[in-house]
Amino acid sequence: MSTILDQILADTRALVGERRAVTPAAALMRRSAFHAPTLSLARALRRPDGPAVIAECKRASPSEGVIRREYHPADVARAYKNAAAAAISVLTEPTHFKGSLEHLAEVRQAVDLPVIRKDFVVDEYQLVEARAYGADAVLLIAAALDPAALADLLGAARQLGLGVLVEVHEPAELDALDLDLVDVLGVNNRDLRTFDVDLGRAERVFPTLPERIVRVAESGIRTAADAARLRRAGADAFLVGTHLMRQPDPGRALATLRRETALALASGRPVQGAPGSGFASPTTEVA
Repeated sequence: MSTILDQILADTRALVGERRAVTPAAALMRRSAFHAPTLSLARALRRPDGPAVIAECKRASPSEGVIRREYHPADVARAYKNAAAAAISVLTEPTHFKGSLEHLAEVRQAVDLPVIRKDFVVDEYQLVEARAYGADAVLLIAAALDPAALADLLGAARQLGLGVLVEVHEPAELDALDLDLVDVLGVNNRDLRTFDVDLGRAERVFPTLPERIVRVAESGIRTAADAARLRRAGADAFLVGTHLMRQPDPGRALATLRRETALALASGRPVQGAPGSGFASPTTEVA
């Protein structure tokens, strides 16, 4: 039975073919951003003052529909930087997430933090696009690629100077990875095929990873206590998107998340959200 992930991947392959026909890789390589130095994602996520946050710019998602109608990625990215985000993730998938490469370029010009192209990368051409539009790193999803394709894309990204956030959903997906090639690994607590969320996914994967790998928890964080739970399970960073983009002031929401997570870690007890924070209420989802 076809899943939403299958449909997204089919749409992506078709779009890549169309874009390559219009703009060959050689033309992308003539863009100035393609030759600019890149910032290290792994280095940015190793923070001595507690877990780092990759704050996400996105307009919509298949599960949520339109999240933010008035969407200005550069403004959001600047607000995230002011709230001490460690890196910015930018959704560029156009059909299901209403993103674009132009959003990536706008964010690159707005901030001097590592910027991740978050998309469903299935072809080396997309890596060239990412570099040409200012990305420092890309997302590679293990569930979307066979092991050989994933290894090839990891190698190609490294040759282009791009960092990689490798995403898995369960321990079995690690078997297909050469962990010697991985610097940053994210566990998406949401299964992209069923959209079921289970924080235990990260708890099962993180302890099996070599210490040198930066661990990123993605999706399903509903309270500061959840964030603290994942930090205690080994998370070095959290990728947070939907919750922040729902708030009137995404930067303020990020500052609240960081503060309340720090309090939860210090106290060992659940923390209730401040009035109007939109963060730590029991029903609020943060990714």
